[in-house]
Amino acid sequence: MLVHNWREVLKRAWSVRLMALALLIIILEPVYLFFAATWVSHNIYIQLGMSVVTGLLAAAAIVARIFFQQKISGDLNGKPPAEG
Repeated sequence: MLVHNWREVLKRAWSVRLMALALLIIILEPVYLFFAATWVSHNIYIQLGMSVVTGLLAAAAIVARIFFQQKISGDLNGKPPAEG
């Protein structure tokens, strides 16, 4: 079930922004490695670095998801703290 302000969450939530950035790196990684292979010999550090950045972004998105964001959550979406 979606939250009542899902459009606002998509626009403003840091977890969504970080996961979108991680997705972009995941998509660009094979493309970059394909073109880099034509100019540079196979370098494991480039691939390792991109994987580490993707993992860090995913971990940051998890952390961002559990933190309270006043602009999105408001007053716990209008619910009392016991129901939040």
